[in-house]
Amino acid sequence: MAESGVKFGTSGARGRVVDMTDRVCFAYTLGFLQYLRGAGRLTATGDVGLAGDYRPSSGRIMAACAAAVRAAGFRPRNFGRIPTPALAAYGIARGMPTLMVTGSHIPDDRNGIKFNLPTGEILKEDEAGIRAQTVDLPAGEFAADGSLRSATALAPAESAALEGYVSRYLAFFPRTWLAGLRVGLYEHSSVARDAFQAVLAGLGATVTRLGRADRFIPVDTEAIRPEDVTLAEQWCADGEFDALVSADGDGDRPLVADAAGRWLRGDIAGILCARELRAAGVVTPISSNTAVERCGWFSEVLRTRIGSPYVIAGMRTLRERGVAPVVGYEANGGFLIETDIARDGRRLPALPTRDAIIVAVAVLGAARRRGVPLAALTEELPARFTYSDRIKDFPTELSAGRLAVFATGDAAADRTAAGAVFGPAFGDVAAVDHTDGVRITFANGDIAHLRPSGNAPELRAYTEADSADRARDMNRLCMDILQGWRS
Repeated sequence: MAESGVKFGTSGARGRVVDMTDRVCFAYTLGFLQYLRGAGRLTATGDVGLAGDYRPSSGRIMAACAAAVRAAGFRPRNFGRIPTPALAAYGIARGMPTLMVTGSHIPDDRNGIKFNLPTGEILKEDEAGIRAQTVDLPAGEFAADGSLRSATALAPAESAALEGYVSRYLAFFPRTWLAGLRVGLYEHSSVARDAFQAVLAGLGATVTRLGRADRFIPVDTEAIRPEDVTLAEQWCADGEFDALVSADGDGDRPLVADAAGRWLRGDIAGILCARELRAAGVVTPISSNTAVERCGWFSEVLRTRIGSPYVIAGMRTLRERGVAPVVGYEANGGFLIETDIARDGRRLPALPTRDAIIVAVAVLGAARRRGVPLAALTEELPARFTYSDRIKDFPTELSAGRLAVFATGDAAADRTAAGAVFGPAFGDVAAVDHTDGVRITFANGDIAHLRPSGNAPELRAYTEADSADRARDMNRLCMDILQGWRS
């Protein structure tokens, strides 16, 4: 791990493709399986599921992982290019560990491996257990460049995991749930595109497939590309669609747009989805919109650090306290379900990992059920607006050093330091929160939250205010300040 530069982020191991050699991916996979075996979570023989996204490097990495699975005495099963939640759901239902090869939303010069226990995502304590493993790589198996000398092709892809994922929604929602809705499906290079088509059409929507790409496109649901904003507006300009839907590269973070082509923020879609599923407890990271507390729709709201492992841990806390149903969501829109959801005699099994399709289906169905356009649902929420952006190629060490000025351990000193930098633009500082990064609340209620990415050398800024224009203007000012930190 130290030599390769491939490290754990918030969603598994990630690194540059050139660093994720067959040797590195083989070693990571062995470490994962050794950890599971040592923890008593594996039998002597068994299956390990594999899937990947559409990045050019994903097939090679999947083959390296499969070779490691065989070397450890297990049987690799190739489920093809399918959404991360589809693979995870299949593994959880069968008590089978799984590995998803994906870099999610980041550019395709990087990739990653998401590890799932037989019970779901690995948590931070599991990452530590994997890091602690010492693995023995087979002698003579790798060339000097780290490639496998005798790579074996993956077995033909099985369809069971994708079929089960689609059936999950068709079995829970009524077949007329989306009847009459005209939905544009922005496909780009997401592995969720075929599942979206099957589910939306299966629930009665008229689906038009848009923007299919043969090359990988890094769609980030938290920092939507200007070209995707323009595309959505153009597709909706003639009133052809009631909504647009999409997802990121591995299909665990949704995009939903209203009839005007305005993409909903992920944390707004998460609130609407949680309400439609009649959740009692909601868990979300510190960066999410505060409308979740202000709306008063949920009996308990728990805030965590950013990253699905922390959301999962928080959901377990609420479940153990007897709260149900319990769900979670992130600012990127990824939605997690901790407890089974029961409705009209049907059951939606828990899926404690990020999912995209549930958000689109629940939110669009809520609008149809109530006979209102999607935009009308968002207007029922308190007027709080968020905006986020990032600076790429911003070294993590530099981010940590700059943010340390506002995290001294002395609350008064932290407020003073934050005020000195951000006060001229945003006013007096009321509080500084260090749950994850530095979240500054100003006296007028505006919020600026600064945090290094856990997956890439990026520095993110999240802003929140009482108007969309103010949140966007705040974010632009934050970007100007953060750009100055490079010098």
